Amino acid sequence: MITAPGASRAIGRRHNALLRWRMGLGVAVISFSAILVRLSEASPITVAFFRTAYAIPALVLLSFAMRRSSHRTRTQRWFAFGAGFAFAGDLAAWHVAIELIGAGLATVVGSVHVVTTMVAGWVLLRQRPTSLALLATPVVLVGVVLISGFGSAGAQGENPVLGVMFGVLTAVLYTAYILLLRGAGTAGASPVESLLEATAGAAVASLLLAPLDGGFSLVPSWPSHGWLILLALGAQVAGWLLITSTLPHIEAWETSLLLVLQPAGTILWAYLIFQEVFSISQWAGLVMVIVGVTTVTVARAKETRPASSEATSTLPVD
Repeated sequence: MITAPGASRAIGRRHNALLRWRMGLGVAVISFSAILVRLSEASPITVAFFRTAYAIPALVLLSFAMRRSSHRTRTQRWFAFGAGFAFAGDLAAWHVAIELIGAGLATVVGSVHVVTTMVAGWVLLRQRPTSLALLATPVVLVGVVLISGFGSAGAQGENPVLGVMFGVLTAVLYTAYILLLRGAGTAGASPVESLLEATAGAAVASLLLAPLDGGFSLVPSWPSHGWLILLALGAQVAGWLLITSTLPHIEAWETSLLLVLQPAGTILWAYLIFQEVFSISQWAGLVMVIVGVTTVTVARAKETRPASSEATSTLPVD
């Protein structure tokens, strides 16, 4: 049966629209991550551990259901498992930032990982950034300073300066996670396979970090753990898989623009649920960070369509 060119184009447009909706749904799910962390009222490393531990059974089932041949070596798998250690540190730092400056601002500052990954790629991998990306970097840095409430009265957060410091640490650790995944050669793995390995590593690392958290507890309490289960199955499993399974099929610049909705969505939910209100300087910084990060990601994406391992650097930090 021969399909008319017009019908083929219409099918292609519908398919592309469906992919964008799937990506958008994944971003929307991820945007609730910081909200669920706050609702759980659990300590930072407690959240990091149970977020990953509760996700593992679901990922194991999905891995068996979607099993396919993989050419990755045992060393590469252990490398991906080790990347989970950086991911655990990233989650713990981000959860501390949420406590100190709120869900919205912590998510925005964490998105600076786009810049830290660009710099790391330039220094370590000789991936020179575009001129536009370089020009946007100072804008992001000034925005981060403004979010810290420097020189501003009435800044949002228990300790804005320290919160921003943990937010930047979140970005740095996420960059380490991305570079380790790249070294693990996860391009040959399915999204479920690589996510399972990293998630298992993060769960183990969270237990090792537990002595640093005076509030850490392995005893489930309710409704706290109800929120953590929702965080694990929603953000850690469904949200990430919706996004990573869509990445290879849409243009990288479209991915970058859609992912901007994540911090924007978190800010909206934080305002509606927790009444998080920012000072004027924090609003200015927030806008500068989002605009700068968007410019960097779109500039890099339009320069060249990245391979799947590099595309991961545009993923939301949480």
